[in-house]
Amino acid sequence: MISLWSSLLIAATLAGTPVPNTQRSRSAITRVQPQLETKLKSLGINWGSPLFVRIFKETKELEVWLQKDKAFVHFKTYPICDFSGELGPKLQQGDSQSPEGFYFVSPNRMNPASSFHLSFNLGYPNKYERARGRTGDFLMVHGDCVSIGCYAMTDPQIEEIFALATAALEKGQPYFRVHSFPFRMTKERMAKSKGSKWHDFWKNLKEGYDSFEHTKIPPNVEVSQNRYVFNTPK
Repeated sequence: MISLWSSLLIAATLAGTPVPNTQRSRSAITRVQPQLETKLKSLGINWGSPLFVRIFKETKELEVWLQKDKAFVHFKTYPICDFSGELGPKLQQGDSQSPEGFYFVSPNRMNPASSFHLSFNLGYPNKYERARGRTGDFLMVHGDCVSIGCYAMTDPQIEEIFALATAALEKGQPYFRVHSFPFRMTKERMAKSKGSKWHDFWKNLKEGYDSFEHTKIPPNVEVSQNRYVFNTPK
C-alpha cells in the first residue's frame, strides 16, 4: 500500500516545481501566453510540454524545441540580440566570453527579478568546466539586449522563452537542457574549423549535436575522462 506521504510526493513530482515569480514575470507570461498557446495548438503541442534550447553563436540564433510525443519538434528560432567574445569556450571569470557546452536549468535558476528584465542561469561552470579549472558565474540568457558574457535577447523574446520554460517546469519537467554551440556543426563547417585551437573541443561538442540531430531527443550528458559523453534517454 502506498502511504499518504508517498502519494503526496508523487503528486508533487507530477505537478512540477513552482518557478520563482514576480509581478514582472506574471505580467509577461499573461501577455504572451495567449499567442503562444495558439501557435502550440496549431502544431498539436500542449502548453507546458518539455522544453529544449539550442544556441548557435556564429549565426546568433537561439532555438526553442518542444516535446511532441517522444521526440522534440522545432517551435521557434529567436535572433540573439548580443553575446560576448568570440567563437570558443569561456575559460575564466572576467574574460567576457559567452560559454559553449551543455547545461541544464532547474526552477531555482529562473530569475524573474533580473536586472536584465527576465533571465535564467545556465549553471556555468558545469562538471566538465569545473574539472578543467574554468571559472565564472551568473552566465545567463536574459533580456535588455546587453551582454558582458551572457546571451542577451530583446525583452519580448525573453518573455516568450521564460513563459515556455516556466510552463514546462511547472508541468513536471525537472529541468530543461541548453546546448550552446559555436556554429551549426555540420561536416562542412567543421572542416573549416580544423585550424582552430578549439577544433578537438568542438569535435566533442559535435557528438552531442549529432545525437540530437539523429534522434530529435536531447541526449543525457555525462563527463568521463575529461570529455563529454552522451547517451539517448530510454
